[in-house]
Amino acid sequence: MLKVSQLMKMKVYAPKRSTGDEDLKALDVRDLKEIGVIHQAVFEPSGKRVAGFLVRRPDVGGVVKREDAFLARDAYVLGDYGFVCSMGDDSLDEKAHERLGLDWDRCIVWLGMDARTEDGRDLGWVTDISFFPKSGKVKYFYVDDGNVAKSLVGSVEIPPDLLVGYQDGYMVVDDEAATLSLDGGLAAKAGEGYAKAKIGGKKAVAKAGGAVEKGAYGMGKAIGSAQRAVKKKTGGKSASEVVGKQLGRTKGMFGSFLDEYKKASK
Repeated sequence: MLKVSQLMKMKVYAPKRSTGDEDLKALDVRDLKEIGVIHQAVFEPSGKRVAGFLVRRPDVGGVVKREDAFLARDAYVLGDYGFVCSMGDDSLDEKAHERLGLDWDRCIVWLGMDARTEDGRDLGWVTDISFFPKSGKVKYFYVDDGNVAKSLVGSVEIPPDLLVGYQDGYMVVDDEAATLSLDGGLAAKAGEGYAKAKIGGKKAVAKAGGAVEKGAYGMGKAIGSAQRAVKKKTGGKSASEVVGKQLGRTKGMFGSFLDEYKKASK
C-alpha cells in the first residue's frame, strides 16, 4: 500500500542502459538520468484508480520552463534513489496514454480538492490518498481541514465506493461520508463522527484564538480557481455538467485545467 503523500518530491530517473526490473532497483545513480520530481497524482476518469503521476522537469538552463512529463502507474519501479522508469520511452507521456487506453482529457487530480457530500455539507479537502501500487486502485481518500483541525478532529477515510464524482471544483461523495469514523485526533478517540467533530473542532480552535481554516484550503482554492478559469474560457459552461462527469468534454480540457491550476497555486 502506498500513499500519494509518500511520493511527493521523489525523484524520477530513466536508466542509461537496458536492464531487468529487479536490477533497476539497485542501479547506481551514475547509471541513471534524472527526469524530474513527482508533484501530483493523476486519476482515471472514474476517479477511483491512479493512472500515473505528473513529473516536474527541471528548467532548461534554470530559466526556461518545461512541460510536465506523465509517468504511467505500470512503468516504474521504486529503487534506491526514487522512481526508475521500467519501459523506456513507453513509460512516459503519449505512449503511456495509448498503452493504458487513457482518455487524458477526462482524467482528474484529487489531491488538494475540496470535498463535500451530495447534500452540500463541506468536509474539508483531500489531503492524501492511499492506493494499491500494482493496480492503482484507491483504498481511501483522506479528508480533513488541515494541520490544526487534524490534531483536534482527525481525518475521515472515505472508501472509493462512496465517491460520486466531480462537480464544479469539488470532489462529491455520498452523504454517508459525513458519518464515518476518524483515523486520528482527539475527536476520533472520543468516537465522534466526522461532521460533528469538525464543527466541535472549529469551535475549540476559535476559542483558543486560532483559525482552523487558515492555510487549510489553499490547495483546494487553487483547484477551484483553476476550474473557474477553465469554465470562463469555455463560455461559462461547466467542465462538468453533472456529478460524475469529469474535467474533459472538450479537447485539451485537462491540459487547460492543469495550466490554470499551476497559476492559481502560486
